Amino acid sequence: MRDHGITGLVGKFYLADNGRLGNGLLVGVYAKFGVAGHQWFGLVSGVVMLGLLWAVTVLLLRLAGRTAPRGVPLFVASMVTVVFLFATLNTYKTFYWPASSVSHTTAPVLACAAAVPLLRAGSRRGRVVAAASAFVVGAFLGTLSEETSVVALVVLTALLLLNRRILVPRVRAHARAWCLAGAAGIGIGTLLLLTSPGSHNRRERYDAGTASMFAPESLAGSLDGFLDILGTLLTTWLYLGALAAGVLLALLPGIREGRAPVLLPCRPLFLLCAGTVTFLVAGYLCTVITYPLFGPHVVYAYRTWNDYLLLYVVLLVGAGALLGRAWRGRATPTRAVATAAGAAMCVAVCVGLALPLGELGENMRVRAGKWDHQDHWLREQAARGAWVLPYKPLSVSGMGEPFGGKGRRIWPARCVADYYHLKRITYTEKLP
Repeated sequence: MRDHGITGLVGKFYLADNGRLGNGLLVGVYAKFGVAGHQWFGLVSGVVMLGLLWAVTVLLLRLAGRTAPRGVPLFVASMVTVVFLFATLNTYKTFYWPASSVSHTTAPVLACAAAVPLLRAGSRRGRVVAAASAFVVGAFLGTLSEETSVVALVVLTALLLLNRRILVPRVRAHARAWCLAGAAGIGIGTLLLLTSPGSHNRRERYDAGTASMFAPESLAGSLDGFLDILGTLLTTWLYLGALAAGVLLALLPGIREGRAPVLLPCRPLFLLCAGTVTFLVAGYLCTVITYPLFGPHVVYAYRTWNDYLLLYVVLLVGAGALLGRAWRGRATPTRAVATAAGAAMCVAVCVGLALPLGELGENMRVRAGKWDHQDHWLREQAARGAWVLPYKPLSVSGMGEPFGGKGRRIWPARCVADYYHLKRITYTEKLP
């Protein structure tokens, strides 16, 4: 990035690294600003994700023919964002590490952005724009993240199959056109990625070809891994914050808008089963395509969970809304207790997330001080003409560092040497 700019970085991604053109472009956007770009990426991407989820929440309520009290859609979107970003087992890799967040955390929310034009479309021209937007976003996703592309395809397929059982007749054709446009875009983007020299190099480097991906032992290992991941998700109580937000969304008094809804009358059991199956299929397929790379360690590749984790969080919000809808017809004291319980759960989740986040923040602060010190020293020595210098690994949250595992893992020592214009770096246990 420093030597050849964004176009050089995108070319390196496409020709050598992994073929992800969209990934290279987004990495270039924040890497253009150096260290500051990495530092500010979390805040900027978090605000963008919150804004998109807020817009989708408001528009979905409108399509259902209802509105919520002022501030409630923003509250629900905030809880979804907080739980999605911070309830994970490795928040640093999920959110604070831009290289991971671009592919596995930001990507699923960007996929939601394609729904905004469709949800707002009220004319023929608007529907054409929505289909075109779905195609463009789909093509970009195909070159950004293979896992998110798989999740998006599963969701689009589910919408196509369930079209007649969810939507009123007047919008079904437009929804089908939007789904097909998005799927076509994803297909073209994925084809562009898979036929790239970089993707070919990556598959050869990790022996992760299609044959190994769909081998019986790989499929069985993927199932075992996904079941372990499911066990973790289902026993992580912090995700109950999403369920509680859905309950509050349904219980807090809203008004029915004058416009005719585009969703058919609610069938809670059908919707819940359809959403659950969609999530399970998407999650398993994501595990299948990542298993050849990680093997049994796919269970510990927490950042790759996020490609389908947003779907899980949204499913919990939907389940909570259906639960709240069932309670809405009960007596006032029952509704009041349910509302208070939902609010208390949201508060408890925020408190539960704040404690480990505070510890992570302190670890990041300490590491930043050490990194700045070593960075200044390496630059100073390189300017004096040094070609070989010692380097102390400075890891946080299990991040890969040169000479990790007490010097046993060399990667990415070559990258660090290039960064400081050195011939090589050597392992040391002491800061300079």
